[in-house]
This record gives sequence, structure tokens and C-alpha cells, in this order.
Amino acid sequence: MARIEYATTDHLSDRGKTTMERNGHKNLFKILSYSESHLQNYCRLGNAIRSHGVLDPCLRELAITRVGILLGAEYEVIAHKRIGRGVGIPENQIEALDAGADSDAFNAVEKAVLAYTDDLVANNNPGAGAGATFDAVAAHLNSEEMVELSIAITFYIMTSKILITFGVDLEVED
Repeated sequence: MARIEYATTDHLSDRGKTTMERNGHKNLFKILSYSESHLQNYCRLGNAIRSHGVLDPCLRELAITRVGILLGAEYEVIAHKRIGRGVGIPENQIEALDAGADSDAFNAVEKAVLAYTDDLVANNNPGAGAGATFDAVAAHLNSEEMVELSIAITFYIMTSKILITFGVDLEVED
């Protein structure tokens, strides 16, 4: 159960109401809508991550889903497993995400992305340790892809923390 009441759209400007409509009035956005300016900017960056980058969407969704798994954000895991299936991640890889880079379901690039994700979630200075996960991913991705991957991972660390902090409930499917 959410720690604060889900907001209605009564307090929002027309622009805020449009943003809520575009995002299906999902519970996460109902919480974020208490701060309309933050809701708008959150949605703008989230949209850029999901729809306006060059990073392979399968790599992006593997990383985002792994973030949710590592942080225990069930909402994020369920949502991004669904999105991952939609962008073409095979079911055996969806099922193997709990094991992360240790699973044989992933190729070298995917394993590097998952190890880097684990490192960003767990450490203040990712890639500095023995695993050098940054360098391992950078051997496969160009600079633009590295920036997009890093922003996606850290954006969804924030998102997972918001979901957990506010106890955001999963929407009931019709």
C-alpha cells in the first residue's frame, strides 16, 4: 500500500493532465504528480531514454530490469520484463535475469552490460574495482551508447528508489 495517497489530477495544469493521460494515470505518475514540474521533467527524460537513443533497446531493458531486481522494486521488474519482451528479449533471458551476468543465457556484450549494471547499483565508484566493468562494456559500445546506458541505469535506480520509498502499488490489470 502506498505511503501517501495517490493524487488525482485536480491540482494539475492542463499540461500536467495531458502528461498523466499520456502515461495512463499509472500509480508512479500519480505519486510524482504532487510535484508537477518534477513529473514533467521525469517523463521527458524517461521518454528520451526509452524512445530517442541509439542504444540497443534489448540491452537497455536488460539493464533496467536488472536494476529493479537488484533493488527489489517489483513494480519496475514486472513493467520492464513486459517492455523487454516487447522489444524482443527472448523469454529464456527474461527468466535468467535473476542470475545476471553469471547466466549462460547471455552473450559477452549482454554479460558486460549486466555486470556494469550490478556495479553501478552496488558501488559508489563503478568500474574501479578488479572487474573494471566500465572498460568491459566500453569495449563493446561507443561513447554515445555508454552515456545512454549509464543514464538509463541511474535513472532507473532513482525510479526504483521512488517506487520502494513510496510503496507504489502495481496497477491491477483489467
